[in-house]
Amino acid sequence: MALKDDVFDHLPDPDNPGWHRWNLKDETLFNGAVMGKLITRREGDKCRLRMFPERRHENLQGIIHGAVSLGLIDISMFTTMHVVGSGNAGPSVTLELSTQFIGGGDPSRPLDAVTQIIRETGKLVFVRGEVLQDDDTVAAFSGIIRKFVPRKGA
Repeated sequence: MALKDDVFDHLPDPDNPGWHRWNLKDETLFNGAVMGKLITRREGDKCRLRMFPERRHENLQGIIHGAVSLGLIDISMFTTMHVVGSGNAGPSVTLELSTQFIGGGDPSRPLDAVTQIIRETGKLVFVRGEVLQDDDTVAAFSGIIRKFVPRKGA
C-alpha cells in the first residue's frame, strides 16, 4: 500500500529545488508536532531526509536532543522504503533499531539522515545509515522494518 495523498504530502518542495516534502497533512501527529518541516531527496541508492532544528529540539547542553535524532532516524527508514525501495511505506512498524551516537548535533544547521536499503523481502526491510551535518557525523544506525501486506478480501 502506497502513501495516501489525502494524509501525506510528498510533493516537490518549492523552497528547495530537487527536494520533496515529507510531511503528514495532520500536523498534530508526531512528525509535524515534534519534528517540524521535513524534506527528502534520492541520492543514487540512498535517501536523504532533512530536518531543520529549532530551539525546541535542544537539550540542556544546547545540542540536538538524542530523542530528536532517534525520531529522524525512525522516520528516515520509512522514507527510504518509499523513495528507493519498493515504494511500499504504508502500514509498517519498526522491529529493531540500533543506534550509535558519535557526536552532538548543532541546532544551527540542518540535520540529515542518509539511509540505504541493505535488503528488502516481502515482509522485511533492512536499512542502515548515518545522521550527518555537512561532514560531521552525529550518529550511525541500522534497523529492520516489518511491512504489513494487506490480506486478500480485506
